[in-house]
Amino acid sequence: MTESTFVNKNNIKSNTASSDIVRGRLEALRSAMKQRGLDAYYVPTADYHLSEYTGDHFKFRSWLSGFTGSAGTLAVTADRAGLWTDGRYFLQAEDQLAGTGIALYKMQQPGVPSIEEFFLSSLPEGSRVSVDGRTISAAAGEKMAESLKEKNIALIPDADLAGIIWTDRPALSAEKIRLYEEKYAGKSASSKLEEIREEMRKHQADFHVITALDEIAWLFNLRGSDIAYNPVFLSYAVIGETQVHLFTDSRRIEGPALDSLKALGVILHPYEDIYLIAEDPDILQRESRILLSKASVNYRLYTLLKESGFDLIDKKDPAIYLKAVKNETEIHNTLKAHLRDGLIMTRFMKWLKENVQSGNLTEAGAASFLDHLRLSAENNLGLSFETISGYGPHGAIVHYAVTPETDIPLEPRGLYLVDSGGHYLEGTTDITRTYALGPLTQEEKEHFALVLRCMLNLMYAVFPEGVCCHNLDVLARTPLWEHGLDFLHGTGHGVGHLLNVHEGPNSFYWKLREGAEPVPLAPGMITTDEPGVYITGKHGIRLENELLCREKESTAYGKFLHFEALTLAPIDLDAVDPALLTDLDRRRLNSYHRRVYETLSPYLTDAEKEWLKKYTREI
Repeated sequence: MTESTFVNKNNIKSNTASSDIVRGRLEALRSAMKQRGLDAYYVPTADYHLSEYTGDHFKFRSWLSGFTGSAGTLAVTADRAGLWTDGRYFLQAEDQLAGTGIALYKMQQPGVPSIEEFFLSSLPEGSRVSVDGRTISAAAGEKMAESLKEKNIALIPDADLAGIIWTDRPALSAEKIRLYEEKYAGKSASSKLEEIREEMRKHQADFHVITALDEIAWLFNLRGSDIAYNPVFLSYAVIGETQVHLFTDSRRIEGPALDSLKALGVILHPYEDIYLIAEDPDILQRESRILLSKASVNYRLYTLLKESGFDLIDKKDPAIYLKAVKNETEIHNTLKAHLRDGLIMTRFMKWLKENVQSGNLTEAGAASFLDHLRLSAENNLGLSFETISGYGPHGAIVHYAVTPETDIPLEPRGLYLVDSGGHYLEGTTDITRTYALGPLTQEEKEHFALVLRCMLNLMYAVFPEGVCCHNLDVLARTPLWEHGLDFLHGTGHGVGHLLNVHEGPNSFYWKLREGAEPVPLAPGMITTDEPGVYITGKHGIRLENELLCREKESTAYGKFLHFEALTLAPIDLDAVDPALLTDLDRRRLNSYHRRVYETLSPYLTDAEKEWLKKYTREI
């Protein structure tokens, strides 16, 4: 496409429901509540698998409230309604909720009550609060139920009021399910199934219920298109010692995918029938021990199994750990994906530098150009998340999403942050770069140097086997901490193999969060390294590489591990003041840039090679 294709000069309002329509929908909800003896109802933003993204069928909160942001929870009583969302959406929510009668509750702000506190203050003793229990985790449901006991308020997990009042609700996605060939997956579904069963035996479990879509896709070597940015499919699985049950729309499974499931002996069931398993002796036998995770299984399914008297073993799903350690085939293919992605980022950076002076570029236009490069690449299957494209003060909004209302021009000065990634047959990528579009202030230079030092510290870490993720996080924060700065988010997350771009259990964070377990790093794990600095109203800086954990050496002191940077794209030297780096920092940056040039240059034109040589030169 031509450059002009990516220029966005329009300021078009979002297509949202009017306040009158929203009020009418709230009244319909309240009528349905009254008919069922419910005093309150709340609507999370979630599907039945607690996916990061939700399909149209599950966007009841958006439909009901008129607020279209990707994160938020709506709570409704007979005479009050509130919506909770985070700082990314305060302005959008204020605009879209105006005139609806729904109050905005700004999360993590002083004096703002939690949803539980809202119910406790709004409802009398002995009230009944309901939720579609398929849209919250068992852990979250139990926590809320326990907190509401303070006023003897009952939590009812089986009221699907969306199915009653949302008469033109979009159908469930039913995209084709595809076989993910072993030449990419590196391991057969039968071997993965045996690994799961071995873990079941360790916990003396007769069955394992899996509801996380990435785990099911990984286990069966299948991929789908039901969830935006995640190549997975709506399904549940029940694994026994001799039987395997898959709950999904079987009409969309054919050809090699169907043949593979038949070879495994998988018994197919309709998607909705998962909620009948407690009463089906052909699937679950009485007094069986069932392995599941309350953090991932939904509250309704958990409640049904619990009330039916099954012995439930609450442990993290074994697949979380098994798929986190990539096999050699996955690693080999991932390297190919990152080579392809590095070429894309190099060409994007060259285009950006050469065109910013025109005055025709905007945040949305730059994002569109980058997305086009990825979607046009060989074996690309889509973006791994919505591209974050933030110039100047917008870069300081950690999860900024450009809209027609917020889109601003890119000027030949200051900093521009872009966080993006793609899905390829060979693997999944996630990269952030911050570019100097022209002259920088001294503060911008200093902050860029600090973020770069943080990133390099973690990227070049060497550590003994057994070290946990949170043990290393300090490496990516110390230069910032020494200047009284921090980035107030995790330093990195695990990355799936043509699955979700955000996966556990490995992640970098400076302290263990509530309920989290220490996760030792293991060879084959892929984790992002993405420190940042965010100065409200001024600028945001983030640099991100994916890191592959590998064995380094064995000594008298044990086995030592290190990281290999999978991401191969230049760090913008226009933003780097060498005087602000240590000798070690410069050696590390130069070493990384040598590898970037040596790896990418054979695939570039002569003009591109010369350009890349400039931006990977030694400093």
